[in-house]
Amino acid sequence: MGRKVGVIAAVLTALAGLLAVYLYNRITFLDHDAVSDSVHVIYGVGGNVAVLRTQSGAVIVDTMAFPIQGRRILDLAERLGGGPTQAVVNTHYHADHTHGNPAWPIGTRIVATERTRAYLERFDPAFWEGSAAGSAPNELFTDRHELRIGGKTIRSFYLGRGHTGGDLVVLFVEDRVLHAGDLFFNRRYPNIDLEAGGSVQQWAETLDRVLALNFDKVIPGHGPVTDRAGLLEFQRFIAELAEFARESAAAGKSLEETLAAADLERDGAFEEMSIPFLFKFDRDFAIRRAWEEASGIVQPVELSAPAPAKNH
Repeated sequence: MGRKVGVIAAVLTALAGLLAVYLYNRITFLDHDAVSDSVHVIYGVGGNVAVLRTQSGAVIVDTMAFPIQGRRILDLAERLGGGPTQAVVNTHYHADHTHGNPAWPIGTRIVATERTRAYLERFDPAFWEGSAAGSAPNELFTDRHELRIGGKTIRSFYLGRGHTGGDLVVLFVEDRVLHAGDLFFNRRYPNIDLEAGGSVQQWAETLDRVLALNFDKVIPGHGPVTDRAGLLEFQRFIAELAEFARESAAAGKSLEETLAAADLERDGAFEEMSIPFLFKFDRDFAIRRAWEEASGIVQPVELSAPAPAKNH
């Protein structure tokens, strides 16, 4: 019996080791591609990262989900971006776009909206203590922010509610490339964070304002790089989802009735996003969140003012 127990323990230990190696390799693997002469996108576990090459060094948008990823992104981005990091932009507060931040030296310019900083403090305070203290956004704005770095212009805009209540988009002006963050999931079912101010009902109008900007290519928060037509495809799905949810709520339908009656047509090419036991963003999830908002079941939390930070 003792020998059998020993064999089982050895097998379990080996399997745990193999799983740890797999997870490490999966988390730390990065791929990248050119979007323009000066802009690259980095793909990995988490939100898409943009890197702008300037004469002075790199400007980086988002940092993925883990500090270990951030360290690898830092190295790759500074090679792609022509030198040391000049600024980091966080499109919104979610961990898969911000938890790589501690890889950058304390004092790095980290740009975000005031609401994103407030959401970090409200929903994710524990992460930003200890070794991550000082790595949260420190250069905050309300509606519009501009950087001029190494011959390049980087404009960030808050254009309204959608994925959360604080998402910004980043325009690399000279390259005509937009990083839309999670206001755009390219052919993926989106996460809809109602508690942090997200809104299916307002999302399409927010995207109208995004589409009024001057860009040709767009980096989504998740999914491959595309163009204006790809963003329009997502907007049409969001508008259809919002209308369906409004009609269902007005008719007094339950969630079960709403799911059963769903006849959406704009998501035929969409894929779910999921990690077992953690989350699953699929058609049912999108419909449920849209119905919860339209029915008034979920309301955004009240925010306190963010902690003082440098403003420009």
